[in-house]
Amino acid sequence: MMLAEGILELQSEIQAIRRDLHAHPELRFEEHRTAAVVASKLRAWGLEVTEGIGGTGLVGTLRRGTSSRAVGLRADMDALPLQEHNTFGHASKHEGKMHACGHDGHTAMLLAGARWLSLHGGFDGVAHFIFQPAEEGGAGAQKMIDEGLFDRFPCEAVFGMHNWPGMKVGQFAVTPGPMMASSNEFEITLRGKGAHAAMPQNGVDPVLVATHLVQALQSIITRNKKPIDAAVLSVTEIHAGSTTNIIPDSAIVRGTVRTFTIETLDLIESRMKALTEQLPPAFGATGSLHFHRNYPPTINDPKQTAFAASVMRELVGEDAVDAACEPTMGSEDFAFMLQAKPGCYAFIGNGDGSHRSHGHGLGPCMLHNPSYDFNDELLPLGGSFWVKLVQRFLPASA
Repeated sequence: MMLAEGILELQSEIQAIRRDLHAHPELRFEEHRTAAVVASKLRAWGLEVTEGIGGTGLVGTLRRGTSSRAVGLRADMDALPLQEHNTFGHASKHEGKMHACGHDGHTAMLLAGARWLSLHGGFDGVAHFIFQPAEEGGAGAQKMIDEGLFDRFPCEAVFGMHNWPGMKVGQFAVTPGPMMASSNEFEITLRGKGAHAAMPQNGVDPVLVATHLVQALQSIITRNKKPIDAAVLSVTEIHAGSTTNIIPDSAIVRGTVRTFTIETLDLIESRMKALTEQLPPAFGATGSLHFHRNYPPTINDPKQTAFAASVMRELVGEDAVDAACEPTMGSEDFAFMLQAKPGCYAFIGNGDGSHRSHGHGLGPCMLHNPSYDFNDELLPLGGSFWVKLVQRFLPASA
């Protein structure tokens, strides 16, 4: 493993920051303390800092040499509304809030890269360190873009990284094209006619309609889209009625749709609308669809992905880099940045959870789990990735 020279000397400093952030989690668009900590560190290390972009987002800028070329590196800062089960010293001090996705670690890895580059440089150009709020459902990336992120901080390309439990520490994974899926939610309202359950002939049962519609929706996946186009349509909620002897007059059906392309998403939404409007009348009911698109697919630029993979190989060797990994149906709002700029989103192995040797709660060390914790062993590796990526993207003149 070829870490940036001397970065291990920074590990205790960066680890202390990471654990402090873990102990003080803040939800989307509430990352005031987190942003203040990040801004304070960046200024102390000599970076230019611009705060208040997209609410609590900020950018630290580091310039070396004379080139005007620039690259963007992004980390997310927000936590989840989850009660932590861990009992170690840096467990969350805030009831119902937890860094269960490792954004504290993402922030710390990017700070490690900024700290090393502020000390040693080794590049010619401009590095923008983007600390983003509200990845967890708030579309903080889009909000930063809407408030002029890439106009105020021009970048040739932008890069992001997420820890991945179950993948060994010292390994990276990435793929050109779709890396993560789009995230979309739907709510279907079915209206029938209430009646006594013992006299169903007097009503129109929306629960019966819902069961038929749920089955019909799966025909979109099996019979409308191409088999080679990956997609998920999951009904996760059905709400109707309040007692056993009354047929309700309405039912609500909710769920999620995930796709790797906008074209497939367009098809699914169109067919869902048609089924929702056309199937219920066969039973004497009506239906309406509300479809909300949260995040688009996270699609890596092939050129920048090949570049990022080459940086990974320099760090950990050929065998530790999966440069054609299987995409995941999870979603990520870094997708908005990849719509605005060419770039790449990658995974870095978080291990199997054995780093939680003292005081962790029951359960696996998986993302969005109350027993999760970021693996601090990643800090020098992730920091080194950012260092070498900047140095390779903005090579210093001989």
